[in-house]
Amino acid sequence: MSMDPSSPAGPLPLAGPIFFDRRDLDLILRVYGRMVAQGEWRDYAMVGHKDLAEFAVFRRHGDAPAYRIEKRPALQARQGQWAVIGEGGIVLKRGRDLAQVLRVFDSRRFNVVE
Repeated sequence: MSMDPSSPAGPLPLAGPIFFDRRDLDLILRVYGRMVAQGEWRDYAMVGHKDLAEFAVFRRHGDAPAYRIEKRPALQARQGQWAVIGEGGIVLKRGRDLAQVLRVFDSRRFNVVE
């Protein structure tokens, strides 16, 4: 068996779902913990899809997500792979650096308006 670079190396591995790595989760869970301590958020869910990973936060257990933090690696070269999406699907912040994108939660006071 030769190591000819022009010959195929074998079958390509199957692409699994996109998910967060340890550094991503550390940054996200720091923000989550701070918001839980302030009484703003109460629950979360994480999902890995074929083209994106999603971290959703909830104000109450049975509600729709208040915010979603999405990782879409396909957008890294364009708009950036990270996005914070609010209720109704509004993109609040998008970028290439997760720490910078998560600063959207630092600059806002989250008050319920009745």
